[in-house]
Amino acid sequence: MEQPVADPGWRVLAPFRFREYRLLIAAVSLSIFAEGMWAVVMTLQVIALDDDPTSLSLVATCLGVGLVAFVLVGGLAADRLPQRAIIIVVEAVNTAVVTTVAVLGFVGTLQIWHLAVAAGALGVAAAFFFPAYSALLPRILPAEQLLAANGVEGVVRPVFQRAAGPAIAGLLVAATFPAVGAVAVAVLFAIGLVLLLATRPAAKPSAVHQHSHLLRDLRDGVSFVWRTPWLLWTLLFASIFVLVVLGPIEVLLPFVVADRFADGERTYGFVLAFFGVGSALGALAVSSRRLPRRYLSVMMVMWGVGSIPLAVVGVTSSFPVMALATFVIGVTDGAGMVIWGTLLQRRVPPQMLGRVSSLDFFVSLAFMPVSFAIVGPLSKVVSMQTIFLAAGLVPVLLAVVAVWAAGMRRDEVAHPLR
Repeated sequence: MEQPVADPGWRVLAPFRFREYRLLIAAVSLSIFAEGMWAVVMTLQVIALDDDPTSLSLVATCLGVGLVAFVLVGGLAADRLPQRAIIIVVEAVNTAVVTTVAVLGFVGTLQIWHLAVAAGALGVAAAFFFPAYSALLPRILPAEQLLAANGVEGVVRPVFQRAAGPAIAGLLVAATFPAVGAVAVAVLFAIGLVLLLATRPAAKPSAVHQHSHLLRDLRDGVSFVWRTPWLLWTLLFASIFVLVVLGPIEVLLPFVVADRFADGERTYGFVLAFFGVGSALGALAVSSRRLPRRYLSVMMVMWGVGSIPLAVVGVTSSFPVMALATFVIGVTDGAGMVIWGTLLQRRVPPQMLGRVSSLDFFVSLAFMPVSFAIVGPLSKVVSMQTIFLAAGLVPVLLAVVAVWAAGMRRDEVAHPLR
C-alpha cells in the first residue's frame, strides 16, 4: 500500500491521498450518479411504452427480485474472489445492459419485457457490488481512514443518487426522449468502468476458498453474526427499524404532504431534499472527526433518538417544521450509517466481511417490502398520526434494548478503535 506524503488538514480528505481510492471513489460516484439517473429514465421509458402502473410495477419488481435473490451470493463471492474483479464485472454488466436498452430505444424495438430483463440484471449486479465494495475498502486504505472513506460515500450517495441524478435525468428526458437518457447513463457507467480498469489489484488479496462449500461459508457467516452480540443486536434493531420506519416514510409521507399543503408534489420534493441534504451533512460531520470513543452508543443514539422527529411529521401542518424534522432524521441517519459501515470494516475479520455485509444488506431488503405492504392497509384502520408516532418512538425503545442486551457499552470500551 502506498504511503501518504503529508497529513491533510481536513480528516475527510485523507483517503484521497491514495491513488487506488481516488480511482475507486470516482468510479463509484459516477455509478451512483448513473443509478440516480436510471431510476427516472427507466420510469419515463416505461410510461412512454405503456402508460400503465402495472408495467412499472413489473419492472421495479424485477429489479428488487434480482437484488434480494442474489445479495447473499454476492457476499459469498466477495469473500472467495478478488473484490476488484467483481466490481469491474458489475460495472461492465451495467454498461452493457443500459447500452442495449438505449440501442433498442433508438431503433424503436424496445418493449416492456426488455426493460424487465434489464432491471433484473441490474438488480443482480447491484447484489454483487455492495459486499465487494465494502470488503475492498479495508484492503486499499489504512484502518484509521475508513471512517472518512465511508463518510465520502455517505455524502456522494444522497447528493448524486437522490437529488442530482434524478433531477438531471428529468430535465434531459423532458428535452429529448428516454433513449437519450439511457445513453447518458451508459456513458457514465462506461467511464466508471475505465477508471476501475485503471486501478491496481489490492496488495493483500482476499483468501480464495478453493475447497470450501458455499453453504458452509454462508453458515459460517451466520454463525459469526450469532456469536457476536454487538453485530447480532444491531442487525435485529435494523430489521425492526426498517419494518417500522420505512413504510411510513416511503408510502405514507407523500399522502401526508399532499393532504396538508396546497402544492403537494413540489412540497414533497422539497421535503425529500431536506432529508437528502441532512443525510449528506451528517455523513460529512462524522467523517470529518475521529471515530467516537463510545462508537456503538453514539450509533444507536443516532438511529434511536434520531427517529423521534417522525412523530412531529405525523402531526405538523407547518412546512418549516416538517422540513426541519426530515432534515434532522437525515442527519442522524447519515451519521449512523457511516459509523456502522466503518465498524463492519474494522471489527469484522476480512475473510468474513463480504458475507456479513451481504447479511446486513439482506436484512434491510427483506423487511423493506414487508413494511411497504402492511403500512397502506394499516393506515385504513389506524390514523397516520398514530403510525408516525409509533415510527418515531419504537426505535428509541429498540435502541435501548439493543444496547443493554448486547452489552454495547462494555464492548466499545473493551475494543477501542480510536
